[in-house]
Amino acid sequence: MARSTWTERDIPDLAGRRAIVTGASSGIGLEASRLLAAAGAEVVLAVRDPARGRRAVEEITRTVPEARLAVAEIDLSELDSVRRFGRREVELARGLDMLINNAGTSGGPRRASADGFEIQMATNFLGHFALTGLLLPLLHPGGRIVTVASLMARRGHLSAATTLEDLRPREPYRAGRCYADSKQADLLFAVELGRRLRAAGSDILSVACHPGGAATGLGSQRARAAGRPERLTIGARLMRLVLQSARAGAWPTVFAATAPGLVGGELVAPDGIAQGRGRPRVVPVFASGRDAAVAARLWELGREATGVEFGGI
Repeated sequence: MARSTWTERDIPDLAGRRAIVTGASSGIGLEASRLLAAAGAEVVLAVRDPARGRRAVEEITRTVPEARLAVAEIDLSELDSVRRFGRREVELARGLDMLINNAGTSGGPRRASADGFEIQMATNFLGHFALTGLLLPLLHPGGRIVTVASLMARRGHLSAATTLEDLRPREPYRAGRCYADSKQADLLFAVELGRRLRAAGSDILSVACHPGGAATGLGSQRARAAGRPERLTIGARLMRLVLQSARAGAWPTVFAATAPGLVGGELVAPDGIAQGRGRPRVVPVFASGRDAAVAARLWELGREATGVEFGGI
């Protein structure tokens, strides 16, 4: 497979476009917001902590003084918060060109969300499923929905027999398995949404991406969630040397949101060895994200868990 030639200079002029980026206060969300704003887009930083969001705005404007940015509060783990955010957007009636489903959580002890679901599944998948359904009517023709998955999606265990109870925290609790399941769910959702949009004749695109190995702060988040300091062992320090930057990790997200020629339902990833780093390109969807029966089952579970419909698609 030929290497990608994409660079940040290939990001098109986004003047007049409006984007919402979840989890935009740090890591990939922050860097994707910076790149979109530098190309002229108005970017809403949808964050759990507005104070951190305002600090992210200050950081972006230091390098992109002309950036048009706003901060809005949302906790993807709480469906009531997602619904409030959706209502605000509908009331604003501003429309939308790009929805970047980026926010995520990883690791930590067994914990249930306010709605009773395993916290990683609630944050990474169910919150974004609900948000997408609520905002879909606001997307302009040609708009894009980008859902950030992970290499860990390959290790997910979701099946056509998965039930709503399987999305709740259970014993024995395996945080790594739950994270993989949540990222498999993100991939299945993005691909299935793309298929449904095409079948409905819509020109809105749903595209999945993953950052490869990127220094995004999830390791520190796992340590905090477990109630311990992050231990930078020699192995961890060496790994940090191998990982690409958060900015490079954001390239697949920005490519998926802006590159011409996409048709929806694709997966965008780094083009290097094992998709660990490199420039973004379209790659084959992992087997874990291609099973139509699993995708259909997950879609029904998403509807049942969130109560959100997708306008008949």
